[in-house]
Amino acid sequence: MKHRSVQDSRMTRRSLLQAGTISLLGLSIDQLAALQSENSGGERKKTAKSVIYIFLSGGLSQIDSFDMKPEAPEEIRGEFQSIATKTPGLRICEHLPNLAKCSDQWALCRSISHSSNEHSQGHHMMLTGRSDLPIGFDPNKPKESDWPSIATLAAHQLAPKGNLPASMVLPEKLIHRTGRVIPGQFAGMLGKRHEPFYVETSKYNAATYGAFPDYLFHHADGKADGSKKQFLAPNFTLPPGVGLNRLEHRLALMDQLNAQTAHLEETAQARSMNRFQDLAVKLLSDSKTKQAFEVHNADPKLLDRYGRNLFGWSLLLARQLVENGVNLVQVNLGNNEAWDTHQAAFPNLKNFLFPPMDQAVAALIGDLKNRGMLEDTLVVMASEFGRTPRIVKIPKAPLPGRDHWGSVQTALFAGGGIQGGAIVGETDKLGGHPIADPHTPEDFAATIYQALGIPQEAVWHDLSGRPHFIYHGQPIDGLFG
Repeated sequence: MKHRSVQDSRMTRRSLLQAGTISLLGLSIDQLAALQSENSGGERKKTAKSVIYIFLSGGLSQIDSFDMKPEAPEEIRGEFQSIATKTPGLRICEHLPNLAKCSDQWALCRSISHSSNEHSQGHHMMLTGRSDLPIGFDPNKPKESDWPSIATLAAHQLAPKGNLPASMVLPEKLIHRTGRVIPGQFAGMLGKRHEPFYVETSKYNAATYGAFPDYLFHHADGKADGSKKQFLAPNFTLPPGVGLNRLEHRLALMDQLNAQTAHLEETAQARSMNRFQDLAVKLLSDSKTKQAFEVHNADPKLLDRYGRNLFGWSLLLARQLVENGVNLVQVNLGNNEAWDTHQAAFPNLKNFLFPPMDQAVAALIGDLKNRGMLEDTLVVMASEFGRTPRIVKIPKAPLPGRDHWGSVQTALFAGGGIQGGAIVGETDKLGGHPIADPHTPEDFAATIYQALGIPQEAVWHDLSGRPHFIYHGQPIDGLFG
């Protein structure tokens, strides 16, 4: 598949001359794009006000969840049985009963594919919507030469509503147990001052995985004690003796001191800090906005529906944030690549990963529907890749699992104009490769951008001032009614 670039060979001589003429008038490429949009009728097929991007870090097995192959040999189909859903003819894993009951509210794309079987590369592709890795890509650390994340570009393109930023990421950054900070989740070439806001509610833990307290586990050893881990929403209270006026005075004084050190003021870190200061003052002065972060004080029945665990709290917090005007919330459900089921895949999926995900995602969809928000909120759920069709056993592992598999994965979509029950794409009889309607990370990202109303002509500029298109694929139209 060819991807668009600023130097796209498909640009006609006429369009190049038009661009040259416009530049002589002193207009930039993004101003030109705006004019082109107006001339084409200004069509922006916006389908939602907000997006909640649920990212299952580690790699959800498509065969054991939403694209089961019950007729395949045992070494392919695995241990789980399928169950009927509310959608006639659609069957999914027996351990996803809550999602089965609301399948008329969600759709699947079973044919998202890219070329990498490596975690860092796959993360970068699915979090940025770019299959082509940037020059100098380092799987062990983020770099300023990385492509900007989808969450970053949403923040860059969309104006904040009210006191909250346009884009937020929770409940924690994606960090591997080795300390490797996974690339693809940051601003990269767009510059640090455009980073989305990270709401870190959980302290990084290198030893365990999953949705504490009840679903914390080790891949090899099973259940772990999660009773001492806490989900801490940001504390926007002032220390004793410091009123809002006094805080604003302190921040104003800090700005004056920073202004005296011009070279510091020019750094991305300083500009980012100013953004956090501005947000803190706004939150401290607006009790309604502060309540958006107060998950533990929600209706007890609502907390029970979502699940009183990391997955449930995170998705409830995401709903509250979009309800308060955040355009895009990325929710990382799976610390430390928790869905990387190389070993003991079936007991770990059955006992620790599927139950809180199934409950929380189904609750989110139901909650959005009950509040009249589902049509205005696109929910998407994906991983960095799928898992191998064939079950494998790694050395010294007591129980088998599945390896990394970039060739195909299934992504779930709900709300935002999605046609409930729709199935896009098809895989072969082993669930290993798309055989109909294949799609790319670029198409996945384009679906999100379209939902948010970002125009096809939109661009961003890297740290050197070079323009780049945002869209590099086409929205997955088969998902929409």
